[in-house]
Amino acid sequence: MVQYTMTVARGLQVPLLAVLLIGGSMGKMWRSSSLAPAGLFPWRLRHKVAAAVSGAELFLGVMLLVTAGPGLSGTPATLARTGTALFFLIATGTLYEVRQRRPEAGCGCFGDLSETPIGVRAIARAALLGAAALISVRAPVPHMPSSSGRAWLWLGVVALELALLVALSPEVGEILIRLGYSEPCELRRVPVARTLATLRASSAWRRHASELLSITPADVWREGCWRFVVFPGLAEGRRVDVVFAVYLQQRHPPIRVAMLDVATSEVLASAAL
Repeated sequence: MVQYTMTVARGLQVPLLAVLLIGGSMGKMWRSSSLAPAGLFPWRLRHKVAAAVSGAELFLGVMLLVTAGPGLSGTPATLARTGTALFFLIATGTLYEVRQRRPEAGCGCFGDLSETPIGVRAIARAALLGAAALISVRAPVPHMPSSSGRAWLWLGVVALELALLVALSPEVGEILIRLGYSEPCELRRVPVARTLATLRASSAWRRHASELLSITPADVWREGCWRFVVFPGLAEGRRVDVVFAVYLQQRHPPIRVAMLDVATSEVLASAAL
């Protein structure tokens, strides 16, 4: 029975890992630039790094499902599972590195839900998933249980592992908070890094990017539900401050733009986008 339990546990890792990888990739599509590894790169590369990580998750998740059956259970399945193990082991080291360099950053593992600063739980979860992928490399093709006793064993293994993942997932608390409480925007905690990521992905940024002398903010402050970000710029041959106002909401926040002449404080242009 012990040997059968281990066989069941190894076989169940494949669909579980596939669901987590695909779910993580979908979550990042909403807020990919807030992904923790992207924060280790310059701004111009962060979106590409985040897109690459999200694409790798989606690819690995799909490959795990495609190779789970008997048709591709040989080398393709081994490669998919080994790649998944390598992905999570790299993720473990990356999360640890980000925690040392940027302790205020969230992992971004599931997009907006993963804004809690990286802690031991998030790192342990990545390590656990890496171990799960390793033990699945040589796992046989899973079959439906042949008796009610074995079916209950399957359910027990699944429930135990899901309970462990829930205990290691700070996103669960965030989900419960969002379901039961709508925080006023004046009290909403939105990291500056997330505001900058939202801004740089907006049409307002693309419209005025050519007028900016630097992509590093000269000043950032918050007033109520708005966060203001100032960049040095040049417009109509005059030195200006390009001021972006970003509304602090989860998705598609309104962004307003104004240009102020540095010498006279005259408003040169403004737009609501």
